[in-house]
Amino acid sequence: MNKALNGEAVQRRQLNWRKRISDHVAYGLLVYTGLHIFVTMGALKTGQGSILPYFSLVVLVGAIIPGCRWFEKRWERRGDAAAADPALAGKFRRAVVVIWLAALGLPLILTGLFKAAIAFL
Repeated sequence: MNKALNGEAVQRRQLNWRKRISDHVAYGLLVYTGLHIFVTMGALKTGQGSILPYFSLVVLVGAIIPGCRWFEKRWERRGDAAAADPALAGKFRRAVVVIWLAALGLPLILTGLFKAAIAFL
C-alpha cells in the first residue's frame, strides 16, 4: 500500500501542466516563426516591392506572442495541486491542439491574405 502511495506521489511530481503548456508554447512559437519567415521570404521573392510581407512579420510580435502568453497565463494561475491534476488532461489536449493549429496555420493564412492584398493593390 505504501509503495502505491509513493508511486502516486512521484507521478504527481512528474505531471506539471504549467511546464508542459509552456514547452508547447515555446516550440509552437519557434515553428510559427520559422514557417512564417520561410513562407514570407517566398512571397518576397516574387519581385513585387511591397511592404505588406514585412508587415506580416510584425504581426508575430504584435499579436501572436501576446496570444501565446495568454495560453500560458491560463495554466500558470492554477495552483500546485491543479498543475498535477490528471483530470485536466482533456483541457490540456485542447489547448495544445489550438496552439499547434495556430503555429502551423497562421503563417499560411497570413501570407495568403497579404498575397491577396498585393494582388488587389
